[in-house]
Amino acid sequence: MLYAIIGQDIDHSLERRRQIRSEHLARIRKLQENGHLVLAGPFPALDTQDPGEAGFTGSLIVAEFSSLEAAQQWAEADPYVETGVYAQVTVKPFKQVLP
Repeated sequence: MLYAIIGQDIDHSLERRRQIRSEHLARIRKLQENGHLVLAGPFPALDTQDPGEAGFTGSLIVAEFSSLEAAQQWAEADPYVETGVYAQVTVKPFKQVLP
């Protein structure tokens, strides 16, 4: 089943994001390599592709996991969680309708 993992950043998270981004992306790439990733990306703080120093307010990952518990465990082990980039993470079952 698919699950949406929604991370909400702490205020002024940009510097922490930059420091740990490669580790965060490496985990997501493993999902992609295993054919489990549907999409992933950050929420820009401004209505633009490159928000500059305004940074990001959070992230969305939609991926396939064996259970809600497995998705939650994966999300909790994310470097952005472990280093305090995310203030909160929500994991929800997701039903893809389109495309």
